[in-house]
Amino acid sequence: MRRSDLQMTIRSCRLGFGLGAKIVLALICLLFLADPTRSEDTRDWITGLPRAPIHVKVWPGGKKVAVCFVLYVEVWGFGHGPNLRPDTVVRKPDVVNESFRQYAINWGIPRVGRVFNEEGLPMTIALNALFPEQHPDLWKQFRSLVPKAPIVAHGINNSTELLPLEGGIVQQEAYIHRTLDMIEKDTGVRPLGWSSPSVYPNASTFTASTAEGVTYSLDGMDSDTLSRLTTKSGSLVLIPYPTVTVDMGQYFERSKSPSDMERLWIDYVTELARETEIYPDHEASVVAIGIHPFVVGTPDGAAALRRVLENFKHQKLVWVTDVQAVMNVAGERQ
Repeated sequence: MRRSDLQMTIRSCRLGFGLGAKIVLALICLLFLADPTRSEDTRDWITGLPRAPIHVKVWPGGKKVAVCFVLYVEVWGFGHGPNLRPDTVVRKPDVVNESFRQYAINWGIPRVGRVFNEEGLPMTIALNALFPEQHPDLWKQFRSLVPKAPIVAHGINNSTELLPLEGGIVQQEAYIHRTLDMIEKDTGVRPLGWSSPSVYPNASTFTASTAEGVTYSLDGMDSDTLSRLTTKSGSLVLIPYPTVTVDMGQYFERSKSPSDMERLWIDYVTELARETEIYPDHEASVVAIGIHPFVVGTPDGAAALRRVLENFKHQKLVWVTDVQAVMNVAGERQ
């Protein structure tokens, strides 16, 4: 029932003043409050596109929380990228920050691959298209550790070739098409998922990615459950990628250490699981956790990540998985 219809009915009942009218009023109010569609947004507040929830009651094995760790394998380029020491950026060369970034690539990426391999748990790769071309040996080494990890397209690079947001939907479609082509050429996989480089899409990105065959996106950051956007090019599933769980922002902007992220991730997922025990009718939730080799690719970062994975292994309601498995179980196979 629409809110306007409810208000009209209430008004009519109040005019009757009788006991029967009051009973009818009470029943209508109860039905309205119980209506699951009442609180469902019909349009996405950022894109303006129609958006509806995808209902999942339970994940495999009776699990209620799906956790997808997404490692961002990125190209920044010399003189670009995150800076551990902003005070040294003016130096030429900036040995401190260049070394910080290169360590993450050369040592951090394979180290994270080893952690998931040794723990026997799945992961997801968000890949800049230029990475396999610029680092072929490193990519081969890393891919051998996680050969089944689904690849999510993450643009061309993460600094100088971002989405052409000002160029309109046609230019965005061309950019996404080029990204998918490059990744397919160098990896043999044409991604079905999209994550905008530097988390910088606009409303047109969702339609453009769908037009290029993308079926799910990590650009939705405002939910605990799956939802579906209806674009002019078709439907697009939003897999929740909450801002607060992304290690890079916490590390650089809020000065959080890997051990801080360990506590945050465990608390975040444990609370989601606790909610489902208290409220068993709750939908099954899902969280894609963005991880970066700058943070979890160091020895202390990998140790913190390993402790998190061990913790989740022993939580009876937590399913550590990957994004494609979530799509499959949710009935969004492509």
